[in-house]
Amino acid sequence: MTFNPGRHHRRSIRLRGHDYTRAGAYFVTICTHNREWVFGDVVDGTMQLNDAGRIVYDTWNDLPTHYSYAELLCRFPSWRLRS
Repeated sequence: MTFNPGRHHRRSIRLRGHDYTRAGAYFVTICTHNREWVFGDVVDGTMQLNDAGRIVYDTWNDLPTHYSYAELLCRFPSWRLRS
């Protein structure tokens, strides 16, 4: 697929004028296509990771190994459980 600026564009949600290289708390949100549950499922209130979920989990927890200043405070496997 070739890049088409008329079709492939996103509005920046970054705070204008903010220096993102400074230390601070940053929040990461992962949203999947159509909000599909591709990383596992919640069973009895506990996240059961599949292979893709384990890759994300391991990669996330490995970040401080590569970025000594990174501090991972908390994770939410899902904001709302499926009914």
